[in-house]
Amino acid sequence: MKQIFILFLLWFGLSLSAQDQISLLFVGDLMQHQAQIDAARQGDGYNYNDCFRHVKKEISEADMAIGNLEVTLGGKPYRGYPVFSAPDEYLYAIKEAGFDVLLTANNHCLDKGKLGLERTILMLDSLKIHHAGTYRNPEERHRNYPLLIEKNGFRIVLLNYTYGTNGFKTDAPNMVNYINREQIKKDILDARRKLPDVIIACMHWGVEYCSFPERSERELAGWLIGQGVDHVIGSHPHVLQPMEIVKDSRTPARHVIVYSLGNFISNMSKEKTDGGAMVRLKLQRIFRITRLANCEYALVWTSRPVLSKKKNFELYPVTFINKSIHNEELNVMKRFLKGTENLLGKSNGGIKEYFFE
Repeated sequence: MKQIFILFLLWFGLSLSAQDQISLLFVGDLMQHQAQIDAARQGDGYNYNDCFRHVKKEISEADMAIGNLEVTLGGKPYRGYPVFSAPDEYLYAIKEAGFDVLLTANNHCLDKGKLGLERTILMLDSLKIHHAGTYRNPEERHRNYPLLIEKNGFRIVLLNYTYGTNGFKTDAPNMVNYINREQIKKDILDARRKLPDVIIACMHWGVEYCSFPERSERELAGWLIGQGVDHVIGSHPHVLQPMEIVKDSRTPARHVIVYSLGNFISNMSKEKTDGGAMVRLKLQRIFRITRLANCEYALVWTSRPVLSKKKNFELYPVTFINKSIHNEELNVMKRFLKGTENLLGKSNGGIKEYFFE
């Protein structure tokens, strides 16, 4: 009997093909400050390829990579904070780095008004990058939202909402997904009609530079899961916040809640804002039931020219702390790591760190 059981386990393990599992990689805020624009200037254009070269392999190897595009592609004149308009080359580099989906519902999506919102969508569509969060009109939203992506035999639904848009108003017929429980509830019902394997809500929320979520975010995350969302991924505070795996009281399901991924790449130098996390979810389908197989995070840090003495901004995995990098870079990276490890080491709930080079 024992031998039969062992043979069954071997057969079962071998039968799990690539069609039975999928890896999703989420990163934080893709910012573009004026210093980044100036550093990328090359002749008559811009070159951002160096920015992602150390993390490109990790992004590309994920079955689906998702990031928060916290700029508009509103055309010239290019501007950084507080009203963002990034060069098109920035989006080309993001695409080349391996991103499949970009989220556009955030507090900077209306920085360049109607033109900026619509041109950003046009650019994303031209590069065949999936996106969610902002729409040119209600018909486009109805047609494309909730965002359903089919990959490896899985049906993945992504939802995206923002707390606000810095006081800018949407010009009709443009639409922005704001956090509104009545609308979110309708969207979740629409998502479930698509018969997805998983529903993930990406929320632009929280208090900037705060290392812990407010009670309102915790309550909203619980409400989302109660409505049928499987996992919740947060952005906006520009710093990392704790993440946890919550067990469902009604089913064997486990739900990932990441309150803030922090910055992915930016020119922010305030303590804790110069890095963030890449969170990797591995989903597995067994006997037609999709479950969370694993969730882990890797830390990344942004090196700025003022520290590296190089021309451009570059994202480093934290394993670079063991490599030959400039002393100024090393000291600032150590500061980021010390604060992050202290926060996540004490407050994370069941999600471990992984490393890559």
